[in-house]
Amino acid sequence: MEPIDPVYGPTTLLLIAAGSVALLLFLIMKLKLHAFVSLVLVSVITAIAVGFEFAEIPDVLLFGFADTIGSVALLVAFGVMLGRLLEVTGGAQVLADHLVGRFGEKRAPMALGVAALLFGFPIFFDAGLVVFMPIILTVARRFGGNLLLYALPAAGAFAAMHAVVPPHPGPVAAAEQIDADIGLTLLVGVPIAVLAWYVGVLLVSRVLAARVEVSMSNVVFGEVQGGPHESDGPESEDRLGSSPPAFGTVLALLLIPFVLISFDTVLDTLVASGVLAEGHGWVDFLGLLGQTPVALLITVLAAIFVLGRPNASMARVTEIMDGALGPICAIILITGAGGMFGGVLELSGIGDALSSSLADLGISLILQAFLIATVLRVAQGSATVALTTTAGLMAAPVANANLGDFQLSLLVFAIAAGATVLSHVNDSGFWLVSRFFGMDEKTTLKTWTVMETTLGLSVFAIAAALWAVT
Repeated sequence: MEPIDPVYGPTTLLLIAAGSVALLLFLIMKLKLHAFVSLVLVSVITAIAVGFEFAEIPDVLLFGFADTIGSVALLVAFGVMLGRLLEVTGGAQVLADHLVGRFGEKRAPMALGVAALLFGFPIFFDAGLVVFMPIILTVARRFGGNLLLYALPAAGAFAAMHAVVPPHPGPVAAAEQIDADIGLTLLVGVPIAVLAWYVGVLLVSRVLAARVEVSMSNVVFGEVQGGPHESDGPESEDRLGSSPPAFGTVLALLLIPFVLISFDTVLDTLVASGVLAEGHGWVDFLGLLGQTPVALLITVLAAIFVLGRPNASMARVTEIMDGALGPICAIILITGAGGMFGGVLELSGIGDALSSSLADLGISLILQAFLIATVLRVAQGSATVALTTTAGLMAAPVANANLGDFQLSLLVFAIAAGATVLSHVNDSGFWLVSRFFGMDEKTTLKTWTVMETTLGLSVFAIAAALWAVT
């Protein structure tokens, strides 16, 4: 769908957006109304308030809901199946033991974050998070204490790579629209993402964990629902096999989506840069294998036959995976409803109206790029939409500025930084993290939102510093 022509001016639209967010928080945090019901209700009210025709509102609601749930449902479902098989066979424990053995107990959060940075190079944020959930939870159960200490470094690592580094779609699209060199953006983006993760995520997560306590008892992911288990892994009646799989087997399984998704993301980058031409059959086939749902499907099938089937009947394996799906239904619905709310705000024209106002302020290009992306991020929720839209708005002034390749890449990072900050209730990722880690909305705002903001600010600070010396 196309955004409607705004009925109101930017100030009124901003007030409507702010009022919608305030109403949503009131319904969820004060009245304790279910998040899914609250999101749908506020989406309807917002659609009416911004001036959509009544007959259009159902389609407007489905625009964001269908787009979000269509991608999230498959990823979460396959991810939780894989995670459950890793749990009950002891595979997650094996990988966690290996990571901790390499880094040491005190550096376990860093170990999880470094592993997530590596896996996050080709894997999208949500897919990476669901694959890593059993490993995060296993490490957290082993050492006890605050779940945030282990969850935030890993989740923040996936977020950093997804927002900043090609071949992820947001930075690639932004680079294409302002004619930045994708290869240079990749080479510079990796160290910027790693440094920003260390400062804005790892160090900040320690501060947040010292101030906010999140217990394992509320986590909803596979068998973790209902309380934490003992540190030796799944309960004996749930365990499959007499001994856990080898570390190499577990690593190979986790590398399957890494390698397959690399096919798609790397090939997309090569096609976009002109190295490969579109239309080759083998390129399309590898691209199909690298589509995240297909890659996770193949990984789940491999896990069934490598981990599950040698130790139990297919009926038992199916029963285990079926049991893992039940607790995540609420996660999928709430995440989809978060996308619905963001879609309403996107189609209302709120983001375009506000960003157009900012573009006329006459500030420096790099700060302008950051502020416009921030406004779009806050207004409609999606980091990828904020990235691509901001790059489109900046294309003309950037072309007139006659910038070098390095400065163009820095502009991509500034846009990515603005598209990362202030994740809140209109961001489907906010609800994914909230429900996966068993946090209520207030706690998620105090932790995830703060960490996303410090991550984005760290990226911008590095890009702005480099801009100043070029």
